Amino acid sequence: MTTFISNDGGRAAAGFRGQTGDCVTRSIAIATETPYLEVYNDLKTLAGESPRKGVSKKIYKPYLEDKLGWIWTPTMEIGTGCQVHLRPDELPTGRLVARLSRHLTAVIDGIVHDTHNPSRDGTRCVYGYWTSTGLR
Repeated sequence: MTTFISNDGGRAAAGFRGQTGDCVTRSIAIATETPYLEVYNDLKTLAGESPRKGVSKKIYKPYLEDKLGWIWTPTMEIGTGCQVHLRPDELPTGRLVARLSRHLTAVIDGIVHDTHNPSRDGTRCVYGYWTSTGLR
């Protein structure tokens, strides 16, 4: 079973080149099926600077929840240890934006869509995820 598909979220098609730390823009574009440039410009406006090297949680959390209507489901709390890993058998089906340590990634029906596979062979902890349908 394929658990990873290389996907830049439309970054190259939008005219961007080279490597960058755009996981927030990329994962939101992929999961929400929104053009990369539209997400990029929205985040740039909210942050007051280019989202090319990352976006603060203070910016992307309200963007996902308030503007897009996505719902946060925590999978880990302080002191509980890792309960959910970046694996298809531990995440719900559907379109997700998963929050990992220092990274966001898109997961669609258990398959990670990203520029690299961040799963660490299924051992990477998921802090929580956003869904458009409120899956819990």
